[in-house]
Amino acid sequence: MNNDKTLTLEEMLKNYSPEPLEYDPEIDGGSEHLIREDLLKKKEELKDVVTKLKEKQREMRKVRR
Repeated sequence: MNNDKTLTLEEMLKNYSPEPLEYDPEIDGGSEHLIREDLLKKKEELKDVVTKLKEKQREMRKVRR
């Protein structure tokens, strides 16, 4: 990158406003963590179901080694 004009600090900060920003859950996506938690709970439930079904299937078979 070849910049012919280097900006001074005053030029870079001319549009800066030191006002604090407010958090708005509707704009910032405040419920994404709740969706993730629901998905992780569902995954654990399904994992338990699959494990029980696999154990049930293995009862009839004999393993030879």
